[in-house]
Amino acid sequence: MPAPTNPHRLRLLRIFYFYVKLISMKSTEIRQRFLKFFEERGHAILPSSSLIPENDSSVLFNTAGMQPLVPYLLGQKHPLGTRLANFQKCVRTVDLESIGDNTHATFFEMMGNWSLGDYFKNEAINWSFELLTDKNVGFGLDPNRLYVTCFEGDENAVRDNESAKIWQEIFDKNGLTGNRVFFLPAEKNWWAAGEDGPCGPDTEMFYDLTGKLTNGLSHEEFLAADEKQELVEIWNDVFMEFLKEKGQVVGKLANKNVDTGSGFERVAMVLQNKNNIYDTDIFSSIMDFIKKATGENYNEKSARIIADHIRSSVMLINDGAIPGNKDQGYILRRFIRRSTLKFRQMSVLPLLEEEKSGSLFYEIIKETYKFYNDTDYLKIPEEKTYSIIFEEEIKFRKTLERGLKEFNKWYSKTEVYYPKCRDKNIIEVKKRMPGFVAFELFTTYGFPLELIVEIANDNKIEVDVESFNEEFKKHQELSRAGADQKFKGGMGDASEQSIKYHTATHLLHQALHEVLGDHVSQKGSNITPERLRFDFTHTEKMTDEQKQRVEDIVNQKITEALPVNVVTLPKAEAEKTGARHFFGEKYPDEVTVYYIGDSIENAFSKEFCGGPHVKNTSELGLFKIKKEEAVSAGVRRIKATLS
Repeated sequence: MPAPTNPHRLRLLRIFYFYVKLISMKSTEIRQRFLKFFEERGHAILPSSSLIPENDSSVLFNTAGMQPLVPYLLGQKHPLGTRLANFQKCVRTVDLESIGDNTHATFFEMMGNWSLGDYFKNEAINWSFELLTDKNVGFGLDPNRLYVTCFEGDENAVRDNESAKIWQEIFDKNGLTGNRVFFLPAEKNWWAAGEDGPCGPDTEMFYDLTGKLTNGLSHEEFLAADEKQELVEIWNDVFMEFLKEKGQVVGKLANKNVDTGSGFERVAMVLQNKNNIYDTDIFSSIMDFIKKATGENYNEKSARIIADHIRSSVMLINDGAIPGNKDQGYILRRFIRRSTLKFRQMSVLPLLEEEKSGSLFYEIIKETYKFYNDTDYLKIPEEKTYSIIFEEEIKFRKTLERGLKEFNKWYSKTEVYYPKCRDKNIIEVKKRMPGFVAFELFTTYGFPLELIVEIANDNKIEVDVESFNEEFKKHQELSRAGADQKFKGGMGDASEQSIKYHTATHLLHQALHEVLGDHVSQKGSNITPERLRFDFTHTEKMTDEQKQRVEDIVNQKITEALPVNVVTLPKAEAEKTGARHFFGEKYPDEVTVYYIGDSIENAFSKEFCGGPHVKNTSELGLFKIKKEEAVSAGVRRIKATLS
């Protein structure tokens, strides 16, 4: 007879094998579990939208999962129903200086599910807990290590006692003792995409990375643990029932919506028992390569910045970005140049090597393509992506050469000074670089301040950092004045004038096709209440005659007072109508098509679009092209106004 089984030993073995499985949960399984969980609960699975917002969204990047869904959160019906879920590609640059810490990344994937006037707090919160803690259908996290925050209330909305009560019932039901629910102010527990649009209170879930905070915390202990990153935010349920205009809550939305989300990379960090996202299987092969390539010069933070920035660059290029001096192109250029600088600081880049073997980015790009091979994110060949990054890398290396020459020229003309020393018997011979000189190196030659200071220290030079910062602050204020014209999230500011410009871009797009030819395709647009900006493919400068013809066509259609109609169609059927859309972009099975004319068959313009639009072109006024210019090779830009 077999020996009797020890029940205690069996229990320990189950726990052991469960945590082995938890620690080894690969990112592919996390992706599959999340989508299956919500699909089984009646959610339609959406493809990710492009990182570069489509149609008339005027933010540089999609920065949150809800951003492409703003029209539907505002009340428009979604063709796939009221329950949705997906992985949305996002890029955020607001935390650029935090890249290299444990949890921040510029490119990340947001896991999200939405209710458009369907379920609300009770279902959302209970499903969040189930997904996070259930080991059979969810992620199997230890519920003892879970803490949550709720909105404490202010002049816009009352304290969210309802969410807190639901959470407390869940904790009580599962035998979780101690204080686990904390009320925080709006800056922590109120979510909005920007100054305008849907918003509302949220409840956030935090997970104890240490495993030592399992018996509840005081309010002060919770804040301290959060500050030390012993607790990491792992999920967020936003209850969007309010509307913001110009930064102020002005009322309630037509529906009570739910917008939930969590960073894929952070979830992988927790499920793989790591204390930072760069040790997960998402980044591990890239980090291993950098460590091997740099040897004794390896610097952890620099390596993380390189891994993050090149991964982001790959994704941006696959969604149509090209390195340049403005908007998405500028951010992409900054990522590549900062990565080049970090490799150079680790003494591993030959300055002007122009062969493939001279760039360590090649291996990082290969690893990125390998990891995302089972997604639909990679739209262009690996070699094409590499050639774009390598070309920008070489340009920057040459820029560094020119900048160093300017540095040496300034150095040779600058007199020394003798700063005071603690020991009066020692005379220090130094030179001082004024802030404006450092800033010129920064703006003209692309030298980051950290590189300027490093070179200066090697040459016994003091940089007037305070003066540089003053110059930089002036520069930021000027940049911010321009950036304020961009919508801070979602589909524009939804003002009456912006909606007019949104509709006018459809007329402009079609007019360009008629005047220049069918090679024209939209590369991006930017809408403010003052003007529209439209980027399109075309290799030559438009003549004055061509611009006048485009103006005349648009104004003729405005004069004809054409109706603006909308229809929801299966994607294949919508494509057969000839409606314009982003080729190569992944769309859901059913799409919304806006067409300008009496019928979709003979409409002047028809495009895949999420809205909003005017009802009739007669509302637009007089269309006038103010400027036509080059953006990059093969891409032109029109700026136009309505009056």
